[in-house]
Amino acid sequence: MDASLEKIADPMLAEMGKNLKEAMKMLEHSQRRTEEENGKKLVSGEIPGPLQGRYENGCAYFHEEEREGLAKICRLALHSRYEDFVVDGFNVLCNKKPVIYLSAAARPGLGQYLCNQLGLPFPCLCRVPCNTMFGSQHQMDVAFLEKLIKDDLERGKLPLLLVANAGTAAVGHTDKIGRLKELCEQYGLWLHVEGVNLATLALGYVSSSVLAATKCDSMTLTPGPWLGLPAVPAVTLYKHDDPALTLVAGLTSNKPADKLRALPLWLSLQYLGLDGIVERIKHACQLSQRLQESLKKVNHIKVLVEDELSSPVVVFRFFQELPGSDPVPTAVPAPSMAPSALGRERHSCDALNRWLGEQLKQLVPAGGLTVMDLEVEGVCIRFSPLMTAAVLGTRGEDVDQLVACIQSKLPVLTCTLQLREEFRQEVTGTAGLLYVDDPNWPGIGVVRYEHANDDKSSLKLDPEGEKIHAGLLKKLNELESDLTFKMGPEYKSMKSCIYVGMASDDVDISELVETIAVTAQEIEENSRLLENMTEVVRKGIQEAQVQLQKANEERLLEEGVLRQIPVVGSVLNWFSPVQASQKGRTFNLTAGSLESTEHTYVYKAQGTGVTPPQTPAGTRAKQRLPGQKPFKRSLRGSDALSETSSVSHVEDLEKLEHLSGPPEPDGLEPTSPEPHPGAPPPQEAERTGPFENRAQSPEEDRPQVEEPDSLR
Repeated sequence: MDASLEKIADPMLAEMGKNLKEAMKMLEHSQRRTEEENGKKLVSGEIPGPLQGRYENGCAYFHEEEREGLAKICRLALHSRYEDFVVDGFNVLCNKKPVIYLSAAARPGLGQYLCNQLGLPFPCLCRVPCNTMFGSQHQMDVAFLEKLIKDDLERGKLPLLLVANAGTAAVGHTDKIGRLKELCEQYGLWLHVEGVNLATLALGYVSSSVLAATKCDSMTLTPGPWLGLPAVPAVTLYKHDDPALTLVAGLTSNKPADKLRALPLWLSLQYLGLDGIVERIKHACQLSQRLQESLKKVNHIKVLVEDELSSPVVVFRFFQELPGSDPVPTAVPAPSMAPSALGRERHSCDALNRWLGEQLKQLVPAGGLTVMDLEVEGVCIRFSPLMTAAVLGTRGEDVDQLVACIQSKLPVLTCTLQLREEFRQEVTGTAGLLYVDDPNWPGIGVVRYEHANDDKSSLKLDPEGEKIHAGLLKKLNELESDLTFKMGPEYKSMKSCIYVGMASDDVDISELVETIAVTAQEIEENSRLLENMTEVVRKGIQEAQVQLQKANEERLLEEGVLRQIPVVGSVLNWFSPVQASQKGRTFNLTAGSLESTEHTYVYKAQGTGVTPPQTPAGTRAKQRLPGQKPFKRSLRGSDALSETSSVSHVEDLEKLEHLSGPPEPDGLEPTSPEPHPGAPPPQEAERTGPFENRAQSPEEDRPQVEEPDSLR
């Protein structure tokens, strides 16, 4: 059976190999014919396709890991600069340590990966800072780089390689590659370029900063994510004339299996064609430009990559103009504000931008947005269609929907940010409440109620506080306001807090804070009253058990021992029945004591007892207009109300004032007890009329005398 399968499989494999070989010959033949027609001579190793003519005399290395190509380029640079590196190895590097320069905006972990692959110590890496005064804050500082190179040369080190960015991993900024190339030629450094903006080299229009990357020594391309092609390897293009060194560095191989790494990419590119490749990259760039132009017209939205018109990456964030700052949005806050206020403002904006990014990701999933935290700007939202549009199918309508969603969320963001400081001040000035500064919460703020037994110095669990906050959360959610309330642990401790959500309209912060304080105090008092009542009941039960035991002992003494014997006791009880008195006990919750029931059995009535104490006062209800939700500022006298609604609201308020006002003067005549024709029946008049009028009528005094009998 196995032999028959081998006989069948061998011809199939042979036929597949034959077809693949014929396809390669056809491709080479068509390529050679095209070159001859155009009058160009095909250079060995030239890259066909969109980059043809832009990166001349280049060779290609295909690899699965994106960083693997750069590691091989570093090994090639080591062999080129150290002639005895093959023989002496690391001993050569000890005498003159190599230095690899990386930008501060490079993708995380790149330097550590290179050192691990090359066996170099971490001091061989040099982190080049970005611009601080002039230019983009994500571009490499060329002047500072030159100073670092001179310092390393004076210390006896060897500047080996520089990694530049044509589109940083975070915001898509491109370094000044032309100036960096001149610097590398001056000091003999190898220049390697990577980044998403290299994809624009396939287009007809390319910015001068990206076009300068074609003069570099090597570059790494990732066509898989750019074109939405899975399982497609990355490509590292390089220029070098010595094939022996490239073989030692691992950039070339004699194994046929290594040459098949390019097969998935070749098949994908043949399927898309040159026009398909250019169209996908062009579509991604158009989406970025469409979003960037739309966001420039939206208030309170700042676009970070405004100087990169051809960048396929758009990074933006929500901002609020600080008091005393310039109307132009800047990344540096106003110097007139205190450092604590600046920190709170920064954390508040970061939390709101994080919330905005999560909301936009849910509302527009085809946008492929990501939320990231930058060192200078803070939390930002990134739109990179070159990496996501081909997979998610992002269209221009999705960009318009994204802008509309941003505009719909702006009122919530601006209103919440304006109320945060007022909420902090109100909570700080209210007794019994503690303001919790949680930088990760995007709502109005976080508050904690400090009860009587709260240990402020301890971070342990507080069961009593959790019970109070759980009841407070339930009461606040029952108010049916537009605000959302949640309960969660404070980020610094394990104690419970109340998290107040975002506000979409003007909120009366003073009423909100007062409601939280009064409701929490009411819950604490009710809980304390219940605990006291529980203790009273427990003591009453213990006392009742003692009295029951004494009553049993007294009954035994009265009846005698003989009556306790079953047969003798029944005979004695038949001849001489025992006249037992009815004794009982009742527990008075108000007084907290046991009382005799003799008064109840003799007089057939229960005692009045002591007047119970008043229950804790509830939250003071603020007079609101009909339909007005809690915590909303009063709109009385506002032009926002319609004419009919304002009249009806004023009439309702006048009725309330009339009912709650002082009694009428004595000079007015009382109403007649006789019913008026068309008036409601007397019973309905009694239910609806004032209590004073019913007390003055003699006819209404008689049923009031009989009312206690009916109640009994």
